[in-house]
Amino acid sequence: MITSLRVRHFKRFADASFALRPLTVLTGLNGTGKSTTIQSLLLTRQLADASAGRVVQLNGPYGLALGEAHEVLHPDAPDSTIEIQIGGDGTQVPSVHRFTVPDEQALYLRVADDSGPPPAELRGQGSAFTYLCAERLGPRDQLGVSAEHPDLIGVGVQGQYTAQLLALHETRAVREPLLHPMTWDTHNVTTLRTQVETWASDIVRPIKITAQWPPGITASTIRFQEPGLLSEPIRPANMGFGFSYALPVIVAGLLTGPGDLLIVENPEAHLHPGGQSKLGRFLARVAGAGAQVIVETHSDHVLNGARLAVAEERSLRPEDAVVHYFGEEEAGSAPIEFTTKGELTEWPRGFFDQIEQDLGRLARARRRGR
Repeated sequence: MITSLRVRHFKRFADASFALRPLTVLTGLNGTGKSTTIQSLLLTRQLADASAGRVVQLNGPYGLALGEAHEVLHPDAPDSTIEIQIGGDGTQVPSVHRFTVPDEQALYLRVADDSGPPPAELRGQGSAFTYLCAERLGPRDQLGVSAEHPDLIGVGVQGQYTAQLLALHETRAVREPLLHPMTWDTHNVTTLRTQVETWASDIVRPIKITAQWPPGITASTIRFQEPGLLSEPIRPANMGFGFSYALPVIVAGLLTGPGDLLIVENPEAHLHPGGQSKLGRFLARVAGAGAQVIVETHSDHVLNGARLAVAEERSLRPEDAVVHYFGEEEAGSAPIEFTTKGELTEWPRGFFDQIEQDLGRLARARRRGR
């Protein structure tokens, strides 16, 4: 597991350090460094690709769109070097990765000669390493297919391979810690497809799912059906965006194993607040089952779902979760711990306090109107 991350001279970070846990939540104001934290891991991840040579691309891989090299160098950097340090379990010395800006118009960074391979958590293939970006694919009649070996296919950065992955592995058994709590009270089926249906039905609304990769075409499909009804299959476009955005998160989470890394941006997108909370509990359960989960979110409902996983479900230990709040005071974060009761040790100014502010203003407005 990655336990620490230090980023120097990359974008807004002159020198910032972060403690990482099995569940790490990144939240805060827009443009304060949440995405930059994830991008530092994605740049280092490129070192695992043998075809990358001695450069890492700033645009393209993992949906990165960082522009020209000079744009990602901190304005106060003493030279053209960006440094990313990553510490892990059992390592006394973190791995150090250095990248240099070759020239202003370059669309890549050059890898310094003393930079070794990334840590094992960033070298995983298939479902062992998953990054789901905020701009996932919405409802599609057809989804793409990957030409990789079935064991090396993940859901894809935008969730574009979700249907293919589900079709290939629908009978695969889901690990017991990831089974939905109601599994033994209903059908006792632990296959991937039935567990995806059960979790999706809980998070969004009751539904049956059929994923197919028909022979003879390079495309895959997902169709839905109301449970208990002999209705025609329902196209994704007629189900709304919530299912299409949540399904890759659910499938990727259920396929994780101990030591795997799952990074998800904005898991709450297009979901009702109740669904956001349940998805937060699901992601906390994935972390409690042995995978490492890094979540970037603007949703207090997702955070509260993780708090419930700690306090009520006990699927995640409090010491295995941390929140990094990125505020306006400095280019860094305020780390916040969990207690056994699901409480948070700090509540910085601006940290999910908008509802209190709005309710206070409404109360004052009512008093003025009397």
